[in-house]
Amino acid sequence: MTVPPALVATARCLWQWEWQRLMAGLAPADRDGNFQRRPSEFAGAGLESLQGAGRLQLIVGRSCPWAHRAWLVWRLRQLEPSVQLLIVEPDPKAGRWVFPEPRFGCNSLAELYQLCGAKSNARATVPLLLNPGDGSQKASIINNESAELIEILNDLPSPSNGAPNLLPCQGLVAINHWLNLMQNDINDGVYRCGFARNQAAYNRAEAALFAGLAQLEEALLRQGPWLCGSELTMADVRLFPTLIRWEQVYAPLFRCSRAPLFSFPALWAWRARFCSLPGVVDTCYPSAWRRDYFGALFPLNPSLIVPAGPSSSEELFTLIQATMKP
Repeated sequence: MTVPPALVATARCLWQWEWQRLMAGLAPADRDGNFQRRPSEFAGAGLESLQGAGRLQLIVGRSCPWAHRAWLVWRLRQLEPSVQLLIVEPDPKAGRWVFPEPRFGCNSLAELYQLCGAKSNARATVPLLLNPGDGSQKASIINNESAELIEILNDLPSPSNGAPNLLPCQGLVAINHWLNLMQNDINDGVYRCGFARNQAAYNRAEAALFAGLAQLEEALLRQGPWLCGSELTMADVRLFPTLIRWEQVYAPLFRCSRAPLFSFPALWAWRARFCSLPGVVDTCYPSAWRRDYFGALFPLNPSLIVPAGPSSSEELFTLIQATMKP
């Protein structure tokens, strides 16, 4: 039986209305429909807040790109002896992060936030740098703003003489140039594409995203092998979590599909080069990315069907390397 056009039009209007309501709960936007990221509650603290702290804990989730950048700095700086890594798992039905086993008497990250004095309506996000305290001192949150948190991790003493300083003084001008561009147009840019409320907002975000990629491509062609020249820096670290998720999440789900990443050959080679750094592959979980994005972001994927793809980081890395020119 043919569905009457009036019924189709009514269903579309109802779905659009409900979709707007769902999106309001998922991701805030301004009056023009542009996605706006909420500020972090525990921002602003630096190394001075670590006085008297024991072995710190870094809490991350596999699918979160903001946590991924912190995980990368922890790995590259070889901070295992001084900072313990804890991984929380998503609970999409409840919309929260949970501990595989209770920590500090808490089953979820939200409970830990409350234990540490967070406001009742605070979002329990990753990454999180935590002072676990001791018998006389309760656990306390040091910082949960990823851009600040990774600078704290970079400033912590590394037990390895070969650990890179990702924010060298002589390169700060160039590094900050790329950090500002990437945060606005690329790291947040893919989310502004995916969470845009209307076509105009999407068009603005998408144009800025690909213009930013073109600038990165030009810089790598001009000076490589890294964004600021011969040395790996924080600019490279903050770009990688976005580009490694490109084919798995952002192109198919967030509509970042104007051009495939391999149409930027310098960026494509840069990504493979970053994958080759010691320990980086161990931070990548493509099956978890697809499961958590496609399976949890109901307004963007109402069917909750999770697409196929590489099942492991090794398989993903093999695919990336196999497409490199000899």
